Amino acid sequence: MKPGVFIISFALLFPAGAAATGDPYQACLVRALAEADDDERVGRIRERCRLQAAGSAPKEAAVLSEDDSALVRRLRDEKVTEDNPFVITPYLPNYILLAAHNFAGVNEAPFEAQYPGEAISLDDTEVKFQISFKFPVVKNLFGNNGDLYAAYTNRSFWQLYDKSDSSPFRETNHQPEAWLRFYSGWEFLGFRNVANDIGIVHQSNGRGGALSRSWNRIYLRFVFEKDDFAFAIQPWYRIPEDEEDDDNPDIEDYMGHFAFLGVYKWRGQQFGLMFRNNLDFGDNHGAAQLDWSFPLHGRLRGYVQWFNGYGESLIDYDRNVNSLGAGIKLTDWL
Repeated sequence: MKPGVFIISFALLFPAGAAATGDPYQACLVRALAEADDDERVGRIRERCRLQAAGSAPKEAAVLSEDDSALVRRLRDEKVTEDNPFVITPYLPNYILLAAHNFAGVNEAPFEAQYPGEAISLDDTEVKFQISFKFPVVKNLFGNNGDLYAAYTNRSFWQLYDKSDSSPFRETNHQPEAWLRFYSGWEFLGFRNVANDIGIVHQSNGRGGALSRSWNRIYLRFVFEKDDFAFAIQPWYRIPEDEEDDDNPDIEDYMGHFAFLGVYKWRGQQFGLMFRNNLDFGDNHGAAQLDWSFPLHGRLRGYVQWFNGYGESLIDYDRNVNSLGAGIKLTDWL
């Protein structure tokens, strides 16, 4: 018998003992099991009771035990496994678009500049995938609040349908980052501010010459939720670089100065919106992305993504892209 099952079985068999000892964790297990749905996971019940029993120390306990919104459920599920060395905790969604078609045509100009005189022929339909994970570094840096996280995200564009034998990767973007998270809980216009982050992120494509792209940013992120809807507002400041070392000095003109991300969960489906803008109405640039995911089989989810604007990839940061793709999502926002 697994340890978690044994603990819960013990609580069921001896509820009076749990109450007599005044153990809030055991008492919560008894109560939660009596009220739980048939498909609710044991790990989620245990984590909810741990947070409730912890009271206001740490701060996350008070915030993550106050309601049962879709975002809070995800955060509690992460807490169950994030210290397990055999589990990788997802950060941004992990997916593979088996076919992503660029209606404006794939941008060949950077490759022509890098390889003058060579014939460049790229397919407008390719495979796009993203791998993203995070892990806690230090918890409760400031008394009962302030968790330090690190993460890595890889987004790749694979010319699988290219007619050449090599089927090269057109672009791969690497994004390591770290942030300090403070749990909040204050409410604004009916939405609850769950967490606020301050972080630093590096993004580059690991190339040289005319194909090199990179930038570094400091950002703030404010995360709000209500029931099955969650959104985040993330402004940033680009860390200046020496002019001779800057591969893309005008990247902010296209990638903007902030991002808005919203997601809504409905009957197993999830609908997402990403919006970026440079807030320069005289020379306005930005991007929008719409996501739709739905249950497919087991943990696999069907996924449709539409992107329009600048900055889908670093190589195309100054190129207007109109791309529609379909594939499979392994982990979602909520």
